[in-house]
Amino acid sequence: MSNSKAKKGNKVVIIKYNAGNIQSVLYALERIGIAATVTDNHEEILGADKVVFPGVGEASSAMNSLKENNLHLLIKELKQPVLGICVGMQLLCDYSEENNTTCLGIINQPVRLFKPTINGNEKVPQIGWNTINNLKSPLMQGLDENSYCYFVHSFYVPINEYTIATTNYVQPYSAAFHKDNFYGVQFHTEKSSLVGERILKNFIELV
Repeated sequence: MSNSKAKKGNKVVIIKYNAGNIQSVLYALERIGIAATVTDNHEEILGADKVVFPGVGEASSAMNSLKENNLHLLIKELKQPVLGICVGMQLLCDYSEENNTTCLGIINQPVRLFKPTINGNEKVPQIGWNTINNLKSPLMQGLDENSYCYFVHSFYVPINEYTIATTNYVQPYSAAFHKDNFYGVQFHTEKSSLVGERILKNFIELV
């Protein structure tokens, strides 16, 4: 993978572990002119200006993959901006109902399984485009209310004090959150067209 610096002097790394969307996130960053490095090397991650923490799949196996290289400890030590995407966002929380998984505990919130009403039309997982609302934080700068993003997931983070965007499927929940230097988005930025690109640009430009 490229070791070149991203524009504006930012070195951007994508955490390498057993998560399915690493390549698509890499390509999404390339589309906005960012040459990121995919790595599980602790020194490279610690030395980065921005860290992207992707994730697709199942929570407990993802946590086990992080533990193989002590990445679960490293992530909690990071002081630069970190962006968790999909399962990466969920792993920043305390606990996931998916296989009773203890997560990283950066955000004091559970991750819950969607429970559609008996008479509802919702299916689990949620797959497809949905709007995001109540936008806050520089991560959402320049986006309109009701912008569409692409979601694929069966579990969600409840709305809480760190929520910076909401969406509604079965019930309202956190589409994104922000605590200290940690940001999370439940949708796939790399599949969310111009809205996803804008969020990635906003993340890269965070101070």
